[in-house]
Amino acid sequence: MGTTNYISTFIQVAEDCPELDAQEPPLGSKAPSIAELQYQLISEHPYELTSDDVLFEVHAIRKGIPAEKKREEREAFFAKSQACLRASPLGKRYGWGVHSDAAGRVALVPLGSNEYRALAEDASVKQLRAMRSKRA
Repeated sequence: MGTTNYISTFIQVAEDCPELDAQEPPLGSKAPSIAELQYQLISEHPYELTSDDVLFEVHAIRKGIPAEKKREEREAFFAKSQACLRASPLGKRYGWGVHSDAAGRVALVPLGSNEYRALAEDASVKQLRAMRSKRA
């Protein structure tokens, strides 16, 4: 089973992110968007969930997977390669950095905050960037 988890890593916003400060993803008109669901899960449970937990839970919500089937569905989900949180619209579009602690649990860090600057300058934390929305 593959994983998307990072350890002691800070995913900074994408170089082409249009925001100067973090913005909450707008509410979807019909169903919640991936950005909205990821934002809700991580912001309500900082440093409680791993990247794998967040990505699978968003998948389960969007597909309507019942609780009793989640274990087997999670195995099937991660049997194939999955995009990590570097591909999340939170870092690509909405100005949110993602910090993974030593146990791989994630929290959102708003662009423009003191916490964001401190993590971006912390040499003890692996630094990555969210993926660009457009080719360079």
